Amino acid sequence: MSSSADCVFCRIVAGEIPATILHRDEHAIAIADLNAQAPTHLLVMPVEHFANVNDFVAVASPEAVAALWRTAARLGREHGDEGFRLVVNTGPHGGQTVDHLHVHVLAGRHMQWPPG
Repeated sequence: MSSSADCVFCRIVAGEIPATILHRDEHAIAIADLNAQAPTHLLVMPVEHFANVNDFVAVASPEAVAALWRTAARLGREHGDEGFRLVVNTGPHGGQTVDHLHVHVLAGRHMQWPPG
């Protein structure tokens, strides 16, 4: 599971599509979301292509899983003085629109509950 030629996030990882990159290491990359739903809206995703969180936790190395969540939590702390929300959408009913696992880091405003 390395990359998918038609995946927009794989193309960002490969440098084929420009993005505002806030973090990159061997396991994870974080970018600013172009369709921001909060004052801070970042996306943290594995560098390798995994369609969703189920595929990721079933196959990825423990280091890759830890790196993804460590990065999301650190960016949340850095950008969310009064708190932040991490969201992973999985499947059509879960609201997933890009089939490459990504964690939304939302901060900068009070988050409502229930979320949707």
